[in-house]
Amino acid sequence: MSDSTLPTFDTVIRGGTVATASDVFSADLGISDGRITAIGLDLAPGRREIDATDKLVLPGGVDSHAHIEQLSASGLMNADTWESATRSAALGGTTSVIAFAAQHVGMDLAKVVEDYTALARAGAVIDYAFHLIIADATEKALTQDIPALVQAGHSSLKAFMTYDRLRLADEALLDLMAAAKESGALVCVHAENHGLIAFASRQLLKEGKTAPKYHAASHPRLSESEAFERVVRFSQFLDQPVMIFHVSTEEGAAILRRARGEGAKVYAETCPQYLFLTESDLDRPGLEGAKWMCSPPLREARDQEALWRALDLGDLQTVSSDHAPYRYDETGKLKAGPGATFKEIANGMPGLQMRLPLLFDAMVSGGRLGLRKFVEITATAPARIYGLANKGSVAVGQDADLCLWDPSRRVTLSDEIVEDRTGFTPYAGRTVTGWPETVLCRGRVIVEGGAVTAEAGSGAPISRG
Repeated sequence: MSDSTLPTFDTVIRGGTVATASDVFSADLGISDGRITAIGLDLAPGRREIDATDKLVLPGGVDSHAHIEQLSASGLMNADTWESATRSAALGGTTSVIAFAAQHVGMDLAKVVEDYTALARAGAVIDYAFHLIIADATEKALTQDIPALVQAGHSSLKAFMTYDRLRLADEALLDLMAAAKESGALVCVHAENHGLIAFASRQLLKEGKTAPKYHAASHPRLSESEAFERVVRFSQFLDQPVMIFHVSTEEGAAILRRARGEGAKVYAETCPQYLFLTESDLDRPGLEGAKWMCSPPLREARDQEALWRALDLGDLQTVSSDHAPYRYDETGKLKAGPGATFKEIANGMPGLQMRLPLLFDAMVSGGRLGLRKFVEITATAPARIYGLANKGSVAVGQDADLCLWDPSRRVTLSDEIVEDRTGFTPYAGRTVTGWPETVLCRGRVIVEGGAVTAEAGSGAPISRG
């Protein structure tokens, strides 16, 4: 073999249409040592050649909000292991995930991070990072653990404003935000008014309204907008950036628009469930509506339209899954038995696998916001906001985290194609156009022919700025 025909790259993805958050163009991609090393036409051969004719070549998805192998404050372990969750993510075109290291009251934060990191190291098939849930803002956590952990690359912290065993009262939340400012971390917030939720829940139960469908009423719309107002003001008071998680209402989106117009350092996300489902999905026979219970709850069609507009305007920057997998059985949703009230049912729904296909169908196949915006909100923006420097884009020097999409393939979503351990998808019966067929993580093919080819533990921790 002459020198001119020797392979130049480890892998060449040839003949596809490449899309970034700013451009769409025809090109081959050359990959060496896990990175994109060339973008052009008629590249030299690779040791492996992947034909991308008639395919879209996009950055692998970055899902910046997922609960994996996580213990709830009530002691309930969610259904997924790191292996099962990240296998489902890979099948859905996601190559990077930010999950949670969840501190509960009385737990040492540094030990919590160590334990969750060990679980991810053993099981993950895609790359990963952590948000640190702070439920016990002790002096040690604020002055010793957080600075050290942020310095080590865990540069985002999460606080809850509701849930009895998790919430931080206003002063504790301000303490956490001040500690984050000192360390250079981002604070992510589950922002709902605890008092309104507790009051509304008590009234509903007193009236005998216990079915899953009443979960929506137990979280009044005002509980979101009031909490958003407080978080924004705290952010402005301390000049500390915040990310508001899972925006669900029209009113919440309006507050974000005004705050960002005032120059507040506020980011925000929404999730597929708030774009594609409504509270009517909770109204099912018996306890079946439990499958559609998440917090904040599903809202109305008008909220969907407001959230799509907020994405278009840039008031919302990302769409994450908020993957929170609980089986519909006694190990999960039905732990409290067949007579459980909405207050006794675990909140959360699976979403890692279906996030990208649902959004691709709406945004690309359906023409809503378009291909470049799809790349922006599902990969590029979360990588930028959370400091995943080598992720989320197709460019020379970036990690070769790539997804080849068949834009014309139609798939009907069903419980049978679910890879995670919940055993169901809340989107069963919905047909989408566009499907991720081949997925690479750092140049390794991890999904091919509808199957995951990566081994447990082959994912790597992500270096964060």
